[in-house]
Amino acid sequence: MSSYLISSARPEGGEPADILVTDGVIASVGAPGTLEAPEGTETVDAAGAVALPGLVDMHTHLREPGHEDAETVETGTRAAAKGGFTAVFAMANSHPVADTAGVVEQVWRLGRDAGWADVHPVGAVTVGLEGTQLSELRAMAESRAGVRMFSDDGKCVHDPLLMRRALEYVKSFGGIIAQHAQEPRLTQDAQMNEGTVSADLGLTGWPAVAEEAIIARDVLLTQHVDSRLHVCHVSTAGSVEIVRWAKERGVVVTAEVTPHHLLLTDELVRTFDPVYKVNPPLRTDEDVQALRRAVAEGVIDVVGTDHAPHPAEDKECEWSCAAHGMTGLETALAVVQQTLVDTGLMGWERVAQIMSHRPAEILGLSDQGQKLEPGAPANIVLWNPEGSTTVDPASHVSKGRNSPYRGMNLPGAVRATFYRGHPVVLDGELTTPLAR
Repeated sequence: MSSYLISSARPEGGEPADILVTDGVIASVGAPGTLEAPEGTETVDAAGAVALPGLVDMHTHLREPGHEDAETVETGTRAAAKGGFTAVFAMANSHPVADTAGVVEQVWRLGRDAGWADVHPVGAVTVGLEGTQLSELRAMAESRAGVRMFSDDGKCVHDPLLMRRALEYVKSFGGIIAQHAQEPRLTQDAQMNEGTVSADLGLTGWPAVAEEAIIARDVLLTQHVDSRLHVCHVSTAGSVEIVRWAKERGVVVTAEVTPHHLLLTDELVRTFDPVYKVNPPLRTDEDVQALRRAVAEGVIDVVGTDHAPHPAEDKECEWSCAAHGMTGLETALAVVQQTLVDTGLMGWERVAQIMSHRPAEILGLSDQGQKLEPGAPANIVLWNPEGSTTVDPASHVSKGRNSPYRGMNLPGAVRATFYRGHPVVLDGELTTPLAR
C-alpha cells in the first residue's frame, strides 16, 4: 500500500499535527514538519481540517437484497465514505429479511467486495420481522458476518415475553438487542407527532408515550435478565429521562439519536412535504433541545443516521401514502456541527466520542473507532469546519434523494476519508475503493 503524510491536521480539534499513514496503519504522529516519511509518500494538505477517527454508524439502511431501487450496498457505502464513515451497520429489513446466516453473510460479502467501508449486518430479532418467533440468532453470530447486534428496526419487538427471551439468548454470546421503541396499538395509523401541530392539521398523532412505554419496559427486562439493550433513535424528552434513570441504576442500556431529531421539528409537517415523514416522527422543539443536552451529557451515547433512502415514487406522493424515512449519511457530520458544536454544547473531541469511539466500543470493533495514535488502523476523516454548503440531494451519491435538508445551508465539508489507509475520498470527491 502507499504511504500518505497528512499535514497540519488538528486531531480531534487539538493542535496541528502531521499524521503518517503507512501500510494501512498510522505509523507516527508529530508536530508539523517533524516526521520522516518514506520515499514516494504522498502529502495530503490538511491545514485547517479537523482529523477524526473514521465515523461508525450503528444504524444504516442499505436496502440490499431486495430493494435495490432504493439503495445498494455499493451506493450506500459510497455515500458513507463521502460522509466520513468507515463502518456502517446495515439494518435487517431487506427482502429477504436478514434473519438467517445466509442473508447476513451475503450482505457482509457485498460490503467487502464494494470496498468503500466496513459493512456489519444487523440480524433480525424475529423471523421475517413478524414478532412471533426468534430468528437464527446464534447461527448469525457464528457466521462469517459475526453478527452481534440484532434488531427488528422499522418494527417494535412488542411482545414482552419474546423480548425477554431475545435478551436472554444474546447474552450467551455477548450480543445486544437494538429496539425500535414503538407501542403498535398506540400508534395505529399515526402520521406524525401527536401534539398541537397534529391537532391543527387533523392528522393522527404518534404520542411520545408510545416510545417511552416500550423503553421503560425494556430497561426493566434488561435489568431483570442482566443483558444489554440499545435504544434506537430516541426522540422524546421523556425517553431521555427513562434512559437516564436506567443508567443511574446500572442497567446496561445505550441509546442513539439521529441527526434529524437534533435539528428538525414537527412544525415542518405543516408543509405536507413527505420528505419530513419519518418514524419516529419529528417532535417538538422542547424534545429537540432535550436530545441535544442528553448527547452533551452522555445520557445518549451515539449519533446514528437512520439513513433510509426511498425511490422517488415512495416520497413524491400525498402525505398519507408516503414512506417513512430520510437520508442522512452524507449530511450527518454537518448537522452534528450545527446542532452540537456551533451551539457550544461540545467540542470535536466529544464528537469523535459519539460518532466513532463509543459506537465502536458498544459493538466490540477492535479495528474501528480508535484514537489517532501510532499503531491504530488508519481510518480517518478530515473535516473542514469552515464555510457552509447548500444541500442539493441531486448531487448526493446515495440513490436516495429524500434529504430533509434540501436547500439548507449546513456547515463544514468532508475533505478526505481514509479507509484502512486508502483514501476513498480526496478533495471532497470519491476516488477508488479499497482493493482486497
